[in-house]
Amino acid sequence: MRLLLAEDEKDLSDALVTVLKHNNYSVDAVYNGQDALDYLEAGDYDGAILDIMMPKMDGITVLKKVRADGIHLPIILLTAKSEIDDRVTGLDSGADDYLTKPFSMKELLARIRAMTRRQEKTTDSILQFSDIQLDRSTYQLSNSEGTTIRLANKEYQMLEMLMTNPGQVISVDQFMDKIWGYDSEAEFNVVWVYISYLRKKLSSLHAHVQIKATRGVGYSLIE
Repeated sequence: MRLLLAEDEKDLSDALVTVLKHNNYSVDAVYNGQDALDYLEAGDYDGAILDIMMPKMDGITVLKKVRADGIHLPIILLTAKSEIDDRVTGLDSGADDYLTKPFSMKELLARIRAMTRRQEKTTDSILQFSDIQLDRSTYQLSNSEGTTIRLANKEYQMLEMLMTNPGQVISVDQFMDKIWGYDSEAEFNVVWVYISYLRKKLSSLHAHVQIKATRGVGYSLIE
């Protein structure tokens, strides 16, 4: 799952990125509102965490512009303000949740899980292609006989992309941007490594699908 974090306090941002990555989230971090807006309009995120008080553009303005552009990803607002009016303003502007500083990392993680669960309920919780099913809530991949394998986080994210777009070639760049993030230091061959993992798991399920490599272009899921 890929998140955008917009927080101008560098030390807090670094701490949040460390915790989120440790919990298997891919994170892009920015430090002002204008960059947050640019990233959200250009990127493909599953959720965002926006500080309200940021340079160049405040979080409420970013939120309003994002919603006006028809971008409906879940968004949590962070702020040092605790007044009821500020919370109401944030929620009325389209925020999914609101967290007042200081907060515990455990609470932030719980809020992220809650908002992404709500988002998943608006889409099918089970993805199916040919004789395989992917459960978005448990990361479990199963075949028509009921044999189940639980995927690691990045395996799940890659297979979800492939199953959401069956037959469509997804480039290495698309995998890298969506799963590892713009600022990742991972090498491009990490995509091949995880494709190899997925192929082995599909084989162990005796699935009637395969991941096809199109040389120089990317990968697609076919029957």
